[in-house]
Amino acid sequence: MTEARIVTRADGVLREFNEIGVLAPADVHVARRLTALAGETDSAVLLALALAVRAPRLGHVYVDLATIRDTATVDSDEPVDLSALPWPETGEWLAKVAASPVLEGPLRLEGSSLYLDRYWREERQVAADLRALAEADAPPVDEATLSAGIAERLSDPRQALAAETAVRRRFAVVAGGPGTGKTTTVAHIVALLLEQQPNALIALAAPTAVAAARLTDAMREAGLHDIEARTLHRLLGWRPGAHSRFRHDRGNRLPHDVVIVDETSMVSLSLMARLVEAVRPGARLILVGDPGQLTSIEAGAVLGDIAAVSDAVVVLDEVYRYDERIGRLAAAIREGDADATVEALAAVTWIDDLEASLDPVRERAAATARAVTAAAEAGDGARALAELGRFRLLCAHRRGPYGVSGWTARIEEWTGAGGGDWYVGRPLLVTENDYWLQLFNGDTGVVITTAPGEVVAAFERVEVSPTRLAAVETVYAMTVHKAQGSQFETAAVVLPDPSSPILTRELLYTAVTRARTELIVVATEEAIRAAVGRPVARATGLRGLLGQPGA
Repeated sequence: MTEARIVTRADGVLREFNEIGVLAPADVHVARRLTALAGETDSAVLLALALAVRAPRLGHVYVDLATIRDTATVDSDEPVDLSALPWPETGEWLAKVAASPVLEGPLRLEGSSLYLDRYWREERQVAADLRALAEADAPPVDEATLSAGIAERLSDPRQALAAETAVRRRFAVVAGGPGTGKTTTVAHIVALLLEQQPNALIALAAPTAVAAARLTDAMREAGLHDIEARTLHRLLGWRPGAHSRFRHDRGNRLPHDVVIVDETSMVSLSLMARLVEAVRPGARLILVGDPGQLTSIEAGAVLGDIAAVSDAVVVLDEVYRYDERIGRLAAAIREGDADATVEALAAVTWIDDLEASLDPVRERAAATARAVTAAAEAGDGARALAELGRFRLLCAHRRGPYGVSGWTARIEEWTGAGGGDWYVGRPLLVTENDYWLQLFNGDTGVVITTAPGEVVAAFERVEVSPTRLAAVETVYAMTVHKAQGSQFETAAVVLPDPSSPILTRELLYTAVTRARTELIVVATEEAIRAAVGRPVARATGLRGLLGQPGA
């Protein structure tokens, strides 16, 4: 724990939890402020509120005070004994929180689950809005047209069932892993819906610009040139300075007859709340995604919760697009079978001795850097971007010995890259949305030459002067989270020590399925087994609410 992360004015219980890394300074500051406003001084209540503030930061919708002692983690490379902390006795703790005036304002207590009020409301709103969609009267369907359209377009029975479900219902979910044809199925669904209603207004959206661009490409390949996917923020009407409110909401609904969202596993509870409240009555909502992938970096596990209880879910299970060796590995990970995972790793490039030669990673990184640089020096932005997409190194952490920063420096040393901030061939990753430049978090680019001594940053949609880029970083390596929605011809996956709290089954599954044809895994067998045996367990109540009609 660095001094910068310790709240010097915190004392007692909060300081102990802050010093060991369970609580961040923001958790402590917010808890102190809210309890002061409520006139609450009990240290156990302060701790509960700080943990409730912490929960969404780690992806949870609430903190379970009955289990937090056993489930709390810290982001540290060193083992930390959290059992030695002064955890309150559960029964007494719950009684104090239940009697506290903080429940009259920012907190909600449901059993032993302590919510910030915002997330309590959003969870119930999403459940109610999804139930209303699912229970709405079925739209009229021209049976002959639907049967003919499915027979003409879809030979895979699961894809056909998914398409039929989407046409017949107001709400449907198309689930499946990479390469199972989800995006292709969406294109067929759009075509079938237009046959039913030629003037239908259809919106396609995804949580990231990368995923939206891929969805647009699928529409064009299917001959649907007039339909362009957008980010969810653009669809809902992003307003400068407003993080969680949009132009379209319950009082100003989206005009579309159909709203289709790809990569829904990346959609947080808050963003899903904004989406479903904006879908107008009588419209269709179709969610597409892979419940096995990492969830949103913000609070919630919405797609997984919905897929677990909804009867409108169709799972695609036939893999078409990527190498069958990767497919077998992904299936073993998704099923939580550590022995089968280790066995399947033998069929890909697996470096299980971290002191062994890293030549496979070095060779592919160097080859990619050479190809990108050659295209960049020729001023060919499209080719430079294509070459950049052939290989990517993926890490669990941003920092530390297994993190992006260390591996980026190593690859730059291997390749001899460098020579100023904007050297020709520098691969770029946008880290914040810039709506004015039409660049979005996750977009990749390359610095290319346009004339002697002159360069631009080339992205898929635009070329801009590097000096206009406010939030970019070098992208020889990236986190698995940042790689969601993308695939590469070759992916090298570096796993941290088995004790890392972010090493999970979903992270490993997401990482290996970023590779289309070749996969390199740098990890010990202990790390592999730890990941497979550690599914993400986010505290969320949406699944229970969706399973309780009228709740």
